Amino acid sequence: MSWSRKSPRGKRGYHHGNLREALVQAALSLIGERGSEGVTLAEAARMAGVSAAAPYRHFKDREDLMAAVASEGYSKFADALERAWEDGNPDPVTALERVGHAYLAFAREEPALYSAMFESSLSPGADSSMSVQADRAYAVLQTASEDIHATLPPAKRAPARMMALHIWSMAHGIASLFARGDAGRRPLPVPPEDLLEAGLLIYLSGLGHDPSATR
Repeated sequence: MSWSRKSPRGKRGYHHGNLREALVQAALSLIGERGSEGVTLAEAARMAGVSAAAPYRHFKDREDLMAAVASEGYSKFADALERAWEDGNPDPVTALERVGHAYLAFAREEPALYSAMFESSLSPGADSSMSVQADRAYAVLQTASEDIHATLPPAKRAPARMMALHIWSMAHGIASLFARGDAGRRPLPVPPEDLLEAGLLIYLSGLGHDPSATR
């Protein structure tokens, strides 16, 4: 697919390429301009320089288009988290901190995808591809939690799944408030990465983690 800045009608469009991908890219542009609620099939068609009926060749409705955008986002997100995890080396806590940094970096560097994934009111089961990619991303947090869980004192540790959900909530909250790359970012007197690392340390210390054992 190749994009042109202007079509013969004065609109941005594509040249006999992949219409589905052109519509996904148009939706991302619309999210950047108007937020996830500003995406419609008609507007995506206008930006792609095609008729209002053309999107229905690939998407049954707006939710279907947004699910395709979110699926692309989760795929890139999962790739980033897996790269950061690096099989838990040199130890699971250090690797988890890298995963946290990757989480924040994604929110900052891919604000439109982040919005499509988490702010477009999509049902988690709206699209099978999206669900597979979202599960792949969550699996990194689950694996990290299981590896750390195994090192904690049995009397103090929480179930690994609960740990994964707690850590996810912490990372997502900090990303959504302080690390995003759009106008929704709140001011913070310290880097978001420092805030997340401190939160993880406090949380894991409460479960009996001994930092000196892995540092």
